[in-house]
Amino acid sequence: MASRPTTLTLAQLAKTLDHSPTLKPDATPAQVDEATRVARHWNVASVCVRPCDVARAAAALRGSSVACGTVVGFPHGAATSAVKAFEAKDAIDNGATELDMVLNIGRLLAGDLAYVQSDIEAVVKVAREASPPAIVKVILETAFLNPEQIAAACAAAERAGADFVKTSTGFAHAGANVPDLLRMRAAVGDRGVRIKASGGIRTLRAALDAIDAGCSRVGTSATVAILEEFARVSGGGGGEGGVGEGSSAVDKAEEGASGGY
Repeated sequence: MASRPTTLTLAQLAKTLDHSPTLKPDATPAQVDEATRVARHWNVASVCVRPCDVARAAAALRGSSVACGTVVGFPHGAATSAVKAFEAKDAIDNGATELDMVLNIGRLLAGDLAYVQSDIEAVVKVAREASPPAIVKVILETAFLNPEQIAAACAAAERAGADFVKTSTGFAHAGANVPDLLRMRAAVGDRGVRIKASGGIRTLRAALDAIDAGCSRVGTSATVAILEEFARVSGGGGGEGGVGEGSSAVDKAEEGASGGY
């Protein structure tokens, strides 16, 4: 496994997290407001919201270092490329700076990698035309894929110019796991495409395992629980700019954390 930094602070851990508690269909505007409040308090990397909530979330995050993210072709990846491109443009116009798109899972399973790549390219093109360019994370939905298909999906995303490959939507029968993350890391190497773990990551131990496997981002709805546990075992404070105590704190967290993906 890749090694995490020898001194992981609370602030650094927070900046790996994409806070995503409001992607469920019954999320309310009040819950979106709470998600942005939590994200600003802990100074996480981003909040990932549904497309209909982007303008609201972007306004709430203005003036902070927390990015506003959303989903494209979610959760099945079955929209046409033109629809995904429209979704991406609309989201950017409403204030999104990060796009988590679902690739076409059925075409991937059928071996139509040219389609999979062109589908991703349609969203990447829109993202690159934005000012500043938006980040594109490609959701593979690894629960449906074998190791060869995971590698092929990563290669297609890389060729298409994506910034990240991501495990899961959270709506399949399984989410992220360390073996799949290691396969993704092996597939993209050190050529610039980063890895995001998501789906079932609800504990500090699971988040740290994902970071160990090479992830730069971790999507979770359990942001507060993860960061509060880290703060507790490290003696670090919460809120914007809070920091932990370094490697000894990480060791304590691993001893005390339970659960997994």
